[in-house]
Amino acid sequence: MGTLQITPSRILGHKLAENNTVFNSFSGVRQVGFASLLSRNRKAQSFWVKTRSNTEDRNGGGFVSRSSNSTGQEEGLLLGTEKDSDGSVVGFNLTPHSATSAAKILETQETEAKGGVELSEDIETNDKASIRTTYNVIFVTSEAAPYSKTGGLGDVCGSLPIALASRGHRVMVVSPRYLDGNLSNKKFANAVELEQRSSIYCFGGTQEVGFFHEYRAGVDWVFIDHPSYHRPGTPYGDMFGAFGDNQFRFTLLCHAACEAPLVLPLGGFTYGEKCLFLANDWHAGLVPVLLAAKYRPYGVYKDARSIVVIHNIAHQGVESAATYRNLGLPPGWYKALEWVFPTWARTHALDPGEAVNVLKSAIVTADRIVTVSQGYSWEITTPEGGYGLHELLASRKTVLTGITNGIDGNEWSPSTDEHLPFHYSIHDLSGKVQCKIELQKELGLPVRSDCPLIGFIGRLDYQKGVDIILSAIPELLQDDVQFVMLGSGEKQYEDWMRHSEAIYKDKYRGWVGFNVPISHRITAGCDILVMPSRFEPCGLNQLYAMAYGTVPVVHNTGGLRDTVTNFNPFVGEGSGEEGTGWTFTPLSKESFLATIRIAVGTYKEHKSSWEGLMKRGMERDSSWDNAATQYEQVFEWAFIDPPYAG
Repeated sequence: MGTLQITPSRILGHKLAENNTVFNSFSGVRQVGFASLLSRNRKAQSFWVKTRSNTEDRNGGGFVSRSSNSTGQEEGLLLGTEKDSDGSVVGFNLTPHSATSAAKILETQETEAKGGVELSEDIETNDKASIRTTYNVIFVTSEAAPYSKTGGLGDVCGSLPIALASRGHRVMVVSPRYLDGNLSNKKFANAVELEQRSSIYCFGGTQEVGFFHEYRAGVDWVFIDHPSYHRPGTPYGDMFGAFGDNQFRFTLLCHAACEAPLVLPLGGFTYGEKCLFLANDWHAGLVPVLLAAKYRPYGVYKDARSIVVIHNIAHQGVESAATYRNLGLPPGWYKALEWVFPTWARTHALDPGEAVNVLKSAIVTADRIVTVSQGYSWEITTPEGGYGLHELLASRKTVLTGITNGIDGNEWSPSTDEHLPFHYSIHDLSGKVQCKIELQKELGLPVRSDCPLIGFIGRLDYQKGVDIILSAIPELLQDDVQFVMLGSGEKQYEDWMRHSEAIYKDKYRGWVGFNVPISHRITAGCDILVMPSRFEPCGLNQLYAMAYGTVPVVHNTGGLRDTVTNFNPFVGEGSGEEGTGWTFTPLSKESFLATIRIAVGTYKEHKSSWEGLMKRGMERDSSWDNAATQYEQVFEWAFIDPPYAG
């Protein structure tokens, strides 16, 4: 039989099962809703499929192939047809193997042809070791950079899927198609509208949604299209506050995300029912509940698993209990979302405090729970950090895992950053001083390469500890330092930044708003970055800072504690120094000031120690590939047991 060639993005997600004989099939396009199950009475016949990795070149005909290895042999995939009891072909199975086992596979095929037996289990042991289990992964998220972003959630869901795809998984990201009130948003210019549409019943009626698709960086980016996403503002609100229909908008997202793997033939094949859903924060929190309550009772998604990823537990999607009937769930599942406020938190004496909590429902139905740092995974099980969900999370701590976020090395690298006037690396730091000088010129500060330049980048709100900075600035700026801030948020802090800039003309600059190029130049040009956050699930700015040789000074909490190693110049005799920055506690003006002054003193008086701090931060492995490896372990755990709910 001749060699069949297919594009790799459509086969990467189909894994060899644990017995190395059973394969996931490419399902045909299914109808919207509860599609009927295919027959399980199948036999496999196999033949060769030639493929390549994402990094290999396409040939002129639009198909792909692997380059030959040193022995002239070619690698490929074993593809087998699956037939039902009537003999009809219902799918295909794929698995990678070593080219050295070609003779063994062909021998097995001949045996099948003669005797009609199923695929043998005697694939050589050395080939088994080279096989990595891959999954069909569905990210469900309210934002994904570069299409939409308000913070770390957008960064994570814009980078982690690419890292997983590069490791062989078939990955889809499902997010709303925000149009900012117009139909010509450039961010979605390459997304093509698909013919499939889905009718979803919720909020007392049928809502029709469309799907747009872009295949980029090995990932299927799917955007849900509905008029509720076409409005000015952020994904969550505008200048007047949060949108009043957010529960509707994100309920729609969850329903559509559950339909997408069943109905969208991306690259000619649907993702099918054996998927792994990653529901990010409360906006995607209904996904695990829908799998259990809406689909599994009808035999759909019984082999799927779900993981809820908590980026910020302070936001839980709490609404009135009366809104439960709008969510498109059976009446018997109310307890999964039931939430009762304590007496002190109720609005009046007759208020029963009854509500629905979407994030809570995800926690009680998902197969696994992931947070964005190890420190945060512990904090959310405490009364101080759990925001009312600590007891529930503590009861599920055996399936709770903390995985520190990574950063995109293509976007955040001082040696290649397109936003920097000068480039530098761990081997040649001279460009960092030039970046500092150019930043001082751009901001109108006195050009002094020897003056410590301290920076802050982030939201201007209580969580980020901006009030601590505000109280410390008058005393801090009595020292020989310069301070620059970039951010937007509460009006009182924005006004304070403008006022402080007028008072401390030679020492302080405050940029109200957010500007990506400026954020890169501040990260590179500053000597010190401060993050006095009250809580920080992971934090990315300290990771960016260390990658750029900027030393972080952070509050000892959550992901900040996990990622910043406190500087110790006296580790032990003959062992040198250690640490990548400073952490401080308690969170107070006095502690904040004392730690910054230690950092400034080290910068001025111990140049060799400071250079060591910079280089150790730049050496730190903050890649998404490192985080993706840890996610793969959680994926494996999720499939060990039957679905937790449903």
